[in-house]
Amino acid sequence: MKEEILFGGYTRNGGKGIYRGELDTDTESIERPEVYIEVPQATYLALSKQNILYTVCKSEDGEEGGIAAYDLNGDTPKFLNAVTAVGAPPAYVAVDEQRQLVYAANYHKGEVLVYRIATDGSISLASTDTHVGNGPRPEQDSAHVHYTDLTPDQRLVVCDLGTDEVVTYDVSAEGNLTKVATYRTEPGFGPRHIVFNPNGKIAYLLGELSSDVQILNYQQDGSFNLITSYSLIPENYTEHNGSAAIRISSDGQFLYASNRGHNSIVVFAITASGRDLQLIQRISTEGDFPRDFALDPTEKFVVCSNQNTNNSTLYRRNPERGTLTKIQQDIVTPESVCVIFTQA
Repeated sequence: MKEEILFGGYTRNGGKGIYRGELDTDTESIERPEVYIEVPQATYLALSKQNILYTVCKSEDGEEGGIAAYDLNGDTPKFLNAVTAVGAPPAYVAVDEQRQLVYAANYHKGEVLVYRIATDGSISLASTDTHVGNGPRPEQDSAHVHYTDLTPDQRLVVCDLGTDEVVTYDVSAEGNLTKVATYRTEPGFGPRHIVFNPNGKIAYLLGELSSDVQILNYQQDGSFNLITSYSLIPENYTEHNGSAAIRISSDGQFLYASNRGHNSIVVFAITASGRDLQLIQRISTEGDFPRDFALDPTEKFVVCSNQNTNNSTLYRRNPERGTLTKIQQDIVTPESVCVIFTQA
């Protein structure tokens, strides 16, 4: 079986934007990905059930950033439209199938953006919310919204690395936002991304700046509270590290996170309650600065992209034990910082 993979990335040093590759699950290999869509600064991707790709983008003159929409239903991708504004592009994009909305997180502006999806898949800006504040670390000079996606009960959850906050919003059918709760981490934690246990009541919050993961209770009113936390790097590691992506297996038994600096993926077993973790593995990403990785649809493989070394690594995953085994490295993926499989 062949599974399609899209790699999104920067276009600062020769990268072209979005590359397409295939994972052959029989030979357990990925052939060299090829340029798929040339998009400046395609640093995060989201695919709708209608097979419309929403990508972070930058204007050709570099003055504006935003979100572009491409229809992938034909033989070649069809550009639908882009909504951009003066300044840096967003850092994250997600699709809300129920409301037919797209959410984006603008790190540099501290903005939450909501777009309406038209019947043809194109988008228009519906609403925004701008965060204010800062934190104690140099990277926290202002609000830095890094994640905008749905909770299990269809609220919007937003991670703000700059203010050390996780904000929950109610979202109207039209895309208007109403803030309902704010969770504040310890100062300097730097919330980047969050994933939820399949039970819908427990969340795992990754701290980029602290290199920790917090386990949180998620309440019916949209609020979070801390249960405990775990380090994502070894105790004796003293060099710089910035944790990046976090994923959970669909059965809720294993948690994965990437470390940029330590250049590893850390694997935890999750207890039945979801409230505790057990470290079971740290494995090299065979490159520098692993900003993103993804489990394939079968969850028997993991693909990780290393931004600074322009390469990706393929692992075989043991579904029963959660452990990873490297089976291919040095897959050429220029400036890749996002990995998605197109099959659900």
